[in-house]
Amino acid sequence: MPRSKNDPKPGHVNLRMLADHLRLSQTTISLVLNNSPSAKSIPPETRQRVLDAATKLNYRPNYFARSLRQSRSLSVGVLAPDLSEGYFTRVMSGVVEEFTQAKYFYFTACHDWRPELMEEYPRMLVERAVDGFLLLNTPATIEVPVPIVAISAHGAIANVTNIVLDHENAVQMALGHLFQLGHRRIAFMRGPKVIPDSEYRWSGIQQTSRDLGLKIDDKLVTRIDEGIWSEKTGHHPMSPEIGYEPMRLLLEKTRDFTAVFCFNDIAAIGAIRALTEAGLRVPADVSVVGFDDIQSAAFCTPSLTTVRQPLREMGKTGARILLERIANPTAEYAAEIIMQPELIVRESTGPARKAQHSNPAGKSGA
Repeated sequence: MPRSKNDPKPGHVNLRMLADHLRLSQTTISLVLNNSPSAKSIPPETRQRVLDAATKLNYRPNYFARSLRQSRSLSVGVLAPDLSEGYFTRVMSGVVEEFTQAKYFYFTACHDWRPELMEEYPRMLVERAVDGFLLLNTPATIEVPVPIVAISAHGAIANVTNIVLDHENAVQMALGHLFQLGHRRIAFMRGPKVIPDSEYRWSGIQQTSRDLGLKIDDKLVTRIDEGIWSEKTGHHPMSPEIGYEPMRLLLEKTRDFTAVFCFNDIAAIGAIRALTEAGLRVPADVSVVGFDDIQSAAFCTPSLTTVRQPLREMGKTGARILLERIANPTAEYAAEIIMQPELIVRESTGPARKAQHSNPAGKSGA
């Protein structure tokens, strides 16, 4: 049936306009479209007229009005530093699966570690009536009137559920593996200061080294902040350059190490590039261990030995608990859920070479 020139324009129809078009009350329209039990009292032909018109005119209910009636928006806010390849894409795959299955919409905002955005985005999302927040690698210091679940944030904050990795166990696996291969001169690439996991992992490294009787040489400790990462000027999204530059700088000072334990896989890939450019072979000259087990770790040359975080499962668990907290806000929930790591041994680690006090920069590496 052709549309009259007086008919409302499809896609721009609200409840009042639809009621005027059908010459029915807004209450009748609402009862039919919400499939209310009271709609059974409305004649079948009238109900069908309403449904046909709503479809034809592409009627969409008022989102915020419906949210007020239901006391829920069926949406959540997801805050992350960025969504670059690696950690975040793996976690988000689990997050998306859970929210999609629950028919929940999610707003994803990347704050890039900028303080003004970390303050502004939660406020903007609250104004959009989100039912809760899922924080990825973001400190749970925001003040919002809805439930919060944080993945890899750490910190005991009231009414926040933290999903964290057992970093002590993870480090024991990685350093124990290198120690068994005979490595004693191990370089460490620490994570950026702004990332919550960084200090927890470093604390685990220090404790495990003491347990193994392994001396940490400060001259062999570098960190991603010393490369291209800058808290003041902003940083590049996670790319292998974050590991390439610190390793290049370290190699300018000394080559007196047989292994390097990198903060994450992305950094490890960059470190391998720098080592190769310096004429060093991995693992014949230097073994390299990463962290996370991102999808590309198995396809590097050489393939990367790494500590696997169950990133997808961490995302699924975080999203599921957030949905449970939204549905049952008065129930009691654990303050922390600890996930277990797994050591994945591949080609980038091997037996330690004999110590060589190579020092092209003329500086002490001991």
